[in-house]
Amino acid sequence: MVPILTKALGETFQMIGIALAFTIVFGLLVGVLLVSTDEGGVYEAPLGSRRLGVVIHAVLGFIVNIGRSLPFIILMVVLIPFTRLIIGTFIGPTAAAVPLTIAAIPFFARLVEIALREVDTGLVEAARSMGARRGTIIWKVLLAEARPSIVLALSTSVISLLNYSAIAGTIGAGGIGDIAIRYGYQRYDNAYLFTTIVILIVIVQVVQLIASAVARKLSRR
Repeated sequence: MVPILTKALGETFQMIGIALAFTIVFGLLVGVLLVSTDEGGVYEAPLGSRRLGVVIHAVLGFIVNIGRSLPFIILMVVLIPFTRLIIGTFIGPTAAAVPLTIAAIPFFARLVEIALREVDTGLVEAARSMGARRGTIIWKVLLAEARPSIVLALSTSVISLLNYSAIAGTIGAGGIGDIAIRYGYQRYDNAYLFTTIVILIVIVQVVQLIASAVARKLSRR
């Protein structure tokens, strides 16, 4: 059991690691754009055009809503041609990282948006009154003040990715989900089934404990 579970854990962490790297970068970017191009945002009128800001905000919001509305299993199936195009196959942990990333970015972006909207608008206005540039306001005010919430949002996204990876395992991605279905369910081996459950619970608990500790530390600064 140990070699099989060790291999499955490696595949799960590979899927999550690849997807998480892209999710952090693009999810943060989309979340910041959703807030900054909204009414009253620092980029409400990019390039001097308020209409352009409205269009950017509406398009991003629409795309994010589409990404969040599709169940992950359906999204995986729909993205099979795209995954095969860029990876060469839709089987395995690397291929599974593609739909995992596309599913996680809208989810994380919305959480980032919520975190940024919780920042006191008075701080933004104070920075504006002192002549701070828009990029400085985003980096030094919005993101800096929202760090604890963003860390917690990231932990929620990691846990969601873990859940998605278990689903991906049922259609050829490997990982813990594959072991639970192939050995635990199809072969009626409760040892594998309950072991994978315990492993998933432990991972979730560790991720949440670390995120909570980091968020508390950032809140005290």
